[in-house]
Amino acid sequence: MARGIARAVSFGGRATAGWCSYRRVTVAVCLGNLVAALLVLRSLTAPTSFTPTAPNRSEVLQTVQYTEEQIRRVEESIRIRREAEPVELVQAVEKLKKVFAREEKRRKELPLVLKQKISYDIIRRLQDLGDNSSLAQQREVVESWRAEKLKDIKSAFAQNQSNLDISSEETRMLKRALEFNWRMVMQDIGLWIPEEVSHTVHDDKPENEPEEEEIVAGPPLSPQCNPELHTDYDGAAVRWGLTHHKESAADCCQACLDQAKNAKPGELKCNIWVYCPSEFGCFSPDKYEHKHQECWLKQADHPKLNFKDKYSESYRDAHPNAPVVVPWMSGVVSA
Repeated sequence: MARGIARAVSFGGRATAGWCSYRRVTVAVCLGNLVAALLVLRSLTAPTSFTPTAPNRSEVLQTVQYTEEQIRRVEESIRIRREAEPVELVQAVEKLKKVFAREEKRRKELPLVLKQKISYDIIRRLQDLGDNSSLAQQREVVESWRAEKLKDIKSAFAQNQSNLDISSEETRMLKRALEFNWRMVMQDIGLWIPEEVSHTVHDDKPENEPEEEEIVAGPPLSPQCNPELHTDYDGAAVRWGLTHHKESAADCCQACLDQAKNAKPGELKCNIWVYCPSEFGCFSPDKYEHKHQECWLKQADHPKLNFKDKYSESYRDAHPNAPVVVPWMSGVVSA
């Protein structure tokens, strides 16, 4: 009897050990992980059953209480914003967009060969005018070429043939360009003729009205100075103006008078003063740069003019840097 019980216990222990083997435990764990992964995947991909709905107006009004005055102001603000919208401007912009879209569809880029042919034809016409042609004549020649070309194209369409040495498609493109996009064509071929501006000087000044006197900076000159604007007298230099500057023409004249009064026996006495009143300097045909406030003291028994009022055209041709008006002012002092 005891021997039978021992055998049964021994058999049950071997059976339990066989069922709980390492391989069976591993398979069970893997199956459990797979089932858990499937459950997680299902929960992620399943559609949610909750769809939030926006609160209606009554709910909002129940939540937030507005006074009648606040509601009136909100409605008035909405009305003002609607009235301030530039409806007409928006409509005009939309119309312009449609027009530009139609023009863009209508306009096709002319082939390069056709542009070159147009350029050569117009250049040949302009060369026939010569170098002395006016802008109005050039513009007239270009417009006449355009009118002739349009006439040829229309006659070719009427006769169902093309005499322009181009295909029918290029002929249609050229017709549209000459009729509707001529300025674009001129830009594409690099043709630009500026507008001719006519300038007419109207002299509405009365005949007997005296000329306005120019204002000379500085104190008034003494009657002994005998100042002359836009004048340059010749003479032997008593004092070089390159290193002799004075604040005003009156000071320059006084320097001439003082030099003549204090001159030693045998020295030249100044009787001519020449002053540069221009802030930009004064022109002279010599090699020096004559600056503002130069004061030349000269002497001449018989004073002679170098320049008066304006330089002549022949002189300005020989001296391109010479201005039109003589910038110096001079005077022959009285004894």
